Amino acid sequence: MKEVKWTGGEEHWARKGDIRLFLWNKKAKAGVPHQGTIFFVHGSSMASQPTFDLHVPGRPYSSAMDWFAERGFDTWTMDNEGYGRSDKHRPINANISNGADDLAAGSEYILAKTGAKNLLMYGISSGALKAALFAQRHPGRVAKLALDAFVWTGEGSPTLEQRKKKLAEFQAKNRRDIDRAFVHSIFNRDHSGAADEATIEAFADAILTLDSSMPTGTYVDMCSKLPLVDPQQIRNPTLVMRGEYDGIASEQDLLAFFQKLPNMSKQFVFMEGISHASFQQKNYMMVYQILHAFFTQQAPVYKG
Repeated sequence: MKEVKWTGGEEHWARKGDIRLFLWNKKAKAGVPHQGTIFFVHGSSMASQPTFDLHVPGRPYSSAMDWFAERGFDTWTMDNEGYGRSDKHRPINANISNGADDLAAGSEYILAKTGAKNLLMYGISSGALKAALFAQRHPGRVAKLALDAFVWTGEGSPTLEQRKKKLAEFQAKNRRDIDRAFVHSIFNRDHSGAADEATIEAFADAILTLDSSMPTGTYVDMCSKLPLVDPQQIRNPTLVMRGEYDGIASEQDLLAFFQKLPNMSKQFVFMEGISHASFQQKNYMMVYQILHAFFTQQAPVYKG
């Protein structure tokens, strides 16, 4: 395995009680108009830096943080408790609610450190669930909310149908082992070919540099406790991003969630050629552009 090192950013540490949470910041490019502060939220099976600050030779801007920083965004991400560089000593499975608590601590730190009034939130997979639950609990801290690879009730999800076969195993322990073959399975379970091999290998190197196991809590929650979020309590402008091949949720499940969102500044986007891990797909630049358009869209001047 190639050990990965991260450069070009600043590390920070927030506290949730006696738990230390690692944050990584890449500042907006100097001389570019400031566009806001992004808080990126990782998923169930990888920490924050592999997901949002990946580097792949010959693949420009594999780091979403670099791409958005060049366009005037102050970019932040954080390892949830149990992941990456954040504390892992508590005997818990680090579920969705605990992850939303992490975001509360992390967002408080970012807002105090930067002076920002609120944050542009992007979460992927279980990170989207954490971000949505956080927005439900702390709406004033969220300017806009982007939910990628999201699932609401889980009804009609082929990925969760298969995952439920191991539910008893996940419930019996707080962590599950991962390896390179597991990382490959993320890209092969829905639609092989949507990501190139070099990116998958670089992603695996980055993930395995930081972790050899992951908490089970998000898997348990997504297999047995959905829905965890009430769309009618999410009052922020919201973007739901649906990959064409993503098996984590059915279209019907996501559209039903979308219909119940009360804020009319909402969008639902189908992303062609995308399976589950959108920033690591061949069409990743398209995903960046979709997210950028949402984050920079002017607020309505007339609301009726």
